[in-house]
Amino acid sequence: MTDVPTRHLGGLAVSAQGLGCMGMSHAYGAADDAQSVTTLHRALDLGVTLLDTADFYGAGHNEELIGRAVAGRRDRVVLATKFGFVNRLGEPTRVRGDAAYVRQACEASLRRLGVDHIDLYYQHRVDPHVPIEETVGAMAELVRAGKVRYLGLSEAGARTIRQAHAVHPITALQSEWSLWTRGLEAEIAPVCRELGIGLVPFSPLGRGFLTGRYASVEAMDETDMRRGQPRFADGNLERNLAIVAKLDELARAKGVTTGQLALAWVQHRGDDVVPIPGTRRPRYLEENLAALAVELSPDELAAIEAAVPPEQVAGTRYDATSLTFVDD
Repeated sequence: MTDVPTRHLGGLAVSAQGLGCMGMSHAYGAADDAQSVTTLHRALDLGVTLLDTADFYGAGHNEELIGRAVAGRRDRVVLATKFGFVNRLGEPTRVRGDAAYVRQACEASLRRLGVDHIDLYYQHRVDPHVPIEETVGAMAELVRAGKVRYLGLSEAGARTIRQAHAVHPITALQSEWSLWTRGLEAEIAPVCRELGIGLVPFSPLGRGFLTGRYASVEAMDETDMRRGQPRFADGNLERNLAIVAKLDELARAKGVTTGQLALAWVQHRGDDVVPIPGTRRPRYLEENLAALAVELSPDELAAIEAAVPPEQVAGTRYDATSLTFVDD
């Protein structure tokens, strides 16, 4: 597959599926830089243009890794990165959105990425102690200075999105959206569509769970964050596996993998939706991209949704501490 279709996030043209790069440096256990670079190059060769990172991933390592991988290929890449999380040694993680920090974080990201501008710059989480108008105002200054092209928010609520968009056009909202995480659908997605804001679902495969590859957490690295997430906990895991088994039946009948079916469902949410499944391996990258060719009829979409009813998913998507960072 070499011809990935294009979708638009507001006025920004990107590949219809992007690549989430977090796991190459953060959260899912040890990674291999050489393998990650191979995967990044393969993504570009196949027509993926949107690469997503953040300054928080691997304490800057992920941005540096992406910068090395795209050197000499900058004109083929839409670079998206995020700022906001601050994690100092010995201190609890917090969020900063004050204007001074926005400028500081952008300069640091540009340096690590080795570029003169960021294509899509997100606030990683909303700072509850700083008016969103101040944060987005500072981000808008970066646009005027030519250091950033487009602005985005992540895990922001409907009211915050409206307030932010009134200061400067918001191009994309990046939030979790998958068959087992559908909180955007009632209010947030409609507001984004009203305002012409594109939607970038992260974890569209339920942190890998909706691929059907995980029967337990024992196969995961001891440092893998999923070991501490409620949906992977004893009791919840077994209930969620039963849901994935139903999805697997539908996938086999369709002649695709379970993950491809789950990802195709997200792709079918609308032409303004650009999921960013993450992987560190070319094999899974290619499997994910093949989901773009999976056509689902209205009856098939209904059957998929009936197989994974959100109210039956066991456990919250984050632990209690992480949920405090989500704007609602």
